[in-house]
Amino acid sequence: MKQALAEAKKAQSKGEIPIGAVVVCQNQIIARSGNQTEALNDVTAHAEMLAITAAANALGGKYLTECTLYVTVEPCLMCAGALSWAQIGRIVYGASDEKRGFHTFASNALHPKTVVESGIMEDECAELMTRFFQNKRSR
Repeated sequence: MKQALAEAKKAQSKGEIPIGAVVVCQNQIIARSGNQTEALNDVTAHAEMLAITAAANALGGKYLTECTLYVTVEPCLMCAGALSWAQIGRIVYGASDEKRGFHTFASNALHPKTVVESGIMEDECAELMTRFFQNKRSR
């Protein structure tokens, strides 16, 4: 999760919403990304989506059944759908997202075999998001 948090901070330094994602397979990071929606002018360029694509390319296949995604904030419904199609083995996220997180819209959106763990480094992940939006509103 520390590596995902580092990706979130990199994204923030580029004016992006500070969300970071890392995909681990066989105890090795095979993909990492932060949000790039502003840089790419693409609403689908979430950290998770970019990390899924990079991981699939690294493995040479579209299924990530043996992989774990570490992400600083609960995936949105779009990302949960992509993670379901990728059949990700495990998702570990930091802060919940009550407004846009997949649990709010479709708690069964993930592949049935995907294991989910939440609240890892929750305070650090939530604080980064809170500060980002406070700074944005104060401008």
